[in-house]
Amino acid sequence: MPTSKQKDNSTFADKVRLRRAVLAACDRPPVVLETHGGWGRIYDRTWFKAEAGVVIEKAEKKAEALALQRPAWRVYEGDSLKSIRAGLARDVRFDVVDLDPYGSPMDYLSALALSAREWPDRWHLVVNDGLRQKCKLGGSWNVKALQQVVQRRGNDLYPVYLDVARELVAEFARTIGFELSAWHGYYTGHLDSMTHYWAVLRRA
Repeated sequence: MPTSKQKDNSTFADKVRLRRAVLAACDRPPVVLETHGGWGRIYDRTWFKAEAGVVIEKAEKKAEALALQRPAWRVYEGDSLKSIRAGLARDVRFDVVDLDPYGSPMDYLSALALSAREWPDRWHLVVNDGLRQKCKLGGSWNVKALQQVVQRRGNDLYPVYLDVARELVAEFARTIGFELSAWHGYYTGHLDSMTHYWAVLRRA
C-alpha cells in the first residue's frame, strides 16, 4: 500500500501537469490568483512563468516565504475565503485562478462572484477539489453548495461528481456573465478521492 507521502506526491505531480497545460494554453505570461500558496511548490514549477499575481496564505511562516519567493506578486497573509469575499484584489484582471483548498472549492466560486470584479474576456480556472470524498461518505446533502444538485440528482453524487463540478462551474460562469467554453477534468489521488479540473471561461 502506498505511503501518505507517495499519495501526496502522486497528486502533486498531477497538479503540476495540469497547470503546465494551462500555461501552454495562455497566449502570454498570465496574471494569476493562487488562493492557497503553501510553501510555493506549485509556483516553483509553474507560476514562476507568470507575469504577476496575487497569492494568499494563512500561515505566517509560509506567507513570509512566499513574499521572498515572488517579489513581483502581491502576497497576503490571511484567510483566503474571507479575503476574497471582502473583495481582495477585485481590481486585478486574472488570466488564471488557481483554487487549491483542503475541501470544497465551491465557496470560493461564490466568493468570486460576490463583488464586481474585473475579468479579461477569456480566462482559466484550475481546481484541486476534495469534495468528492465527502460525497463518497454520503454527505452530499450536508454541503450547502450541493443541496440544489442533490434535489435534482439524489444524494449519491460520488459516481457523477465530475459532471456535478462542471455543472456548478458553468452556473458560476453565468452569474458573472461568462460561459464555459472548454473543460478538462479527472479523478486522482488515493482511491480517486480528489478531482482536478480546468475550465476556460469566455465572456458571454
